[in-house]
Amino acid sequence: MSDLIVVGFKDEFKADEVLIELKRLELEYLIDLEDAAVVVRNQQGKVKIKQAQELVADGAVSGGYWGLLLGIIFFHPILAVLGAAAGAISGALTDVGIDDNFIHDIGSTIEPGTSAIFVLVRKATPDKVLAALSKFDGKVLRTSLSREDEAKLQAALIKHELVVL
Repeated sequence: MSDLIVVGFKDEFKADEVLIELKRLELEYLIDLEDAAVVVRNQQGKVKIKQAQELVADGAVSGGYWGLLLGIIFFHPILAVLGAAAGAISGALTDVGIDDNFIHDIGSTIEPGTSAIFVLVRKATPDKVLAALSKFDGKVLRTSLSREDEAKLQAALIKHELVVL
């Protein structure tokens, strides 16, 4: 079962930085993301959602590939165009992972000029992931983690200022 984690940040760009870091951790097999999205609420209060997985583009590419393959087999090039269109429509109508309405609802509650990241985590190596996320100053907004795990995540996200005596 996957865990949902939503973390808010004090500027519009920090959530994007965290997503980049999570993608790097995923390449190192330290975390397995089922889905991720970034929501930004600009200074004017407008909410913008950036999905990590663009289903419309993926569907168009997949549909185009299969349409081209069938077009070659049956000597009918229009099948490639129809396949790409069908794939794009299918991708637009498909909603996997984190519900878009949930993302928009939370996004509309954060302060203007801030951002949040939504991640659906299949599995992770917690100690290494928390260490990598410790450089980001964020606040856990929502999670399906246990209270203990949520407290560990929040503690890792708090920036500790170095005081020189």
